[in-house]
Amino acid sequence: MKKAQKGNDKAFLTLFQEYEEEIYRMAYIYVKNQNDALDVVQETAYRSFKSIKNLKEPKYFKTWLVKIAINCALDILRKRQKVIPLRPRQEELISEEAKDDIVLEITLRDLFELLTEEEKSVIILRFYQDLTINEVAGTLDIPLGTAKTILYRSIKKLRHELKGEDVL
Repeated sequence: MKKAQKGNDKAFLTLFQEYEEEIYRMAYIYVKNQNDALDVVQETAYRSFKSIKNLKEPKYFKTWLVKIAINCALDILRKRQKVIPLRPRQEELISEEAKDDIVLEITLRDLFELLTEEEKSVIILRFYQDLTINEVAGTLDIPLGTAKTILYRSIKKLRHELKGEDVL
């Protein structure tokens, strides 16, 4: 960590690669396509490399990276809202591994569409990144009570939607 903070490229790359897959998966949940998710990973690497010397607590490196990745994903989503497509988007090809779980994948994607960006962030950090609710609040720079409220509201919203459908 100290080498990376002093500008050592290889040390930073080693640190970043440890979390690269997790960042990609989280980014994909936000942006919903492979190219944008890869852009988020690349932009996260760039931003984190440029500002790693400002990281005060090395033990929070992963949390710090996740926060940067969320901001990058939200930036892409904001840019996307300003663009008006000239033709409908083609559906992405589904990987062989995902074909077995296609119903589950579609259901999860549809469920995430119900959530606001703030709710998605809390759910992803809590359940996909396995952070405690305190860590979620710290990562998103929101009060602990607010993080709890968002988490419970999101879970209630998802449960309500699942009960309305015959998925489970």
